[in-house]
Amino acid sequence: MKSLLIAGTASGVGKTTISLAIMAGLRKRGLQVQPFKCGPDFLDTSHHTRIAGRPSRNLDTWMFSAGENREAFACGAAGADVAVVEGMMGLFDGVSGASEVGSSAEIAKLLGLPVLLVTDASHAARSIAATLLGFSRFDPQVRMLGALLNGVGGAGHFQMLREAIQASGAMPVAGWMPHRSEFEIPERHLGLHLAGEQPWPEATVGALADLAESHLNLDRLLASLDETPGACGAAHLGVSSGPAVRIGVARDAAFQFYYEDNLDLLRQCGAEIVIFDALHDSGLPVALDALYLGGGYPELHAAELSRNSSLLAQIREFAEAGNPVYAECGGLMYLGRELRTGGHSYPMAAVLPLAFEMTDHLVKFGYTEVEFVSPCLLGDAGVLVRGHSFHYSHLGPAEPLQTAYRVRYSLSGNSEPEGYLRGNVLASYIHLHFRSNRTLAPAFVESARLCRASRRTGESSRGEP
Repeated sequence: MKSLLIAGTASGVGKTTISLAIMAGLRKRGLQVQPFKCGPDFLDTSHHTRIAGRPSRNLDTWMFSAGENREAFACGAAGADVAVVEGMMGLFDGVSGASEVGSSAEIAKLLGLPVLLVTDASHAARSIAATLLGFSRFDPQVRMLGALLNGVGGAGHFQMLREAIQASGAMPVAGWMPHRSEFEIPERHLGLHLAGEQPWPEATVGALADLAESHLNLDRLLASLDETPGACGAAHLGVSSGPAVRIGVARDAAFQFYYEDNLDLLRQCGAEIVIFDALHDSGLPVALDALYLGGGYPELHAAELSRNSSLLAQIREFAEAGNPVYAECGGLMYLGRELRTGGHSYPMAAVLPLAFEMTDHLVKFGYTEVEFVSPCLLGDAGVLVRGHSFHYSHLGPAEPLQTAYRVRYSLSGNSEPEGYLRGNVLASYIHLHFRSNRTLAPAFVESARLCRASRRTGESSRGEP
């Protein structure tokens, strides 16, 4: 398998569009393309998945270890011909200004990935050579494949830029892309629109592939890539054998933010993932043992979610019966009493006595360190995990609830109780990555298995079949 990392000189230089064009071009040649995204992003991955036809996966050297990143990469890329990794922010941007921790450069070196560097050349001339020369020398351990100049005004503009870069000896010029507004992905408060909201008809995908072919020599690019060694060696998670537990996962236009590895780790532990649609399904799938409600955009679909009263009632009954329910961010809001947005208030599942209101600014953004301070369905007190917080809503005044987490926010350094508990429900604004602590997935599955066994024992004692 061959692989590369597409990085940028900064955020907003067009990494995602160029990554999608390269994926489309490679796939048009009949190659199996496995996409990855550096960092905790859920939005770019949805577009990768649409174009590549394989679930995009996250790599993150802050949230989980070097070994876990290697395994996530090897397992995710199994069976692929080419792995295309999209970086985050600028190549060297991470969690600190003083080190490369959490950066795309750290991932490139960890996995031995050559870097195709994207820069916005729309307003550049000879000075672009100075920028690229700086990137080429900043960390000699990062292997630069070359520069891709984005937003170029035309062939004449490109010729001037190429002359400057070649004269400086900064790095090879891999190609250029013109500005094409038809490939721009709209943005909103959490970032890019999801792939489901930005349809990619086959004609558009074909045009993306043609763009890569006409402005980037894909034959030369492929020839420059080395074979990446390594095979998936998934660790044994130590879960007792037994019948699979059925975990219902809401996956629809309102709830789409899941780390694919979280779902895979649950499967490895003996879970069957059962997808349902919180917008359109009138009831839960049959014979569920647990629920996993991820993040997303419930605020954009609040009226429709609220109208689906039969499903809300079933979720409330499921939780009140003591079944395990784990919810993150949008899922937390869904479990609350009401969601206020756009001047309206919409009743939700009322599993938790909480009310949420949308804001016009980010609330508690960034990486998080979480310590479990009391037992919950994901583990015992003392367990340490990592995750990410990213939301435009806040929790209104509410009656006191027991909490399972002590959360420390990496950017502010602030710490607070979080992870709301009621019965066998655990709900939080934090998106946890299960690779940050390998005990999380087994604990969740075992919680579901124990609850099912208890339920069946109760049914048997009542003489029910």
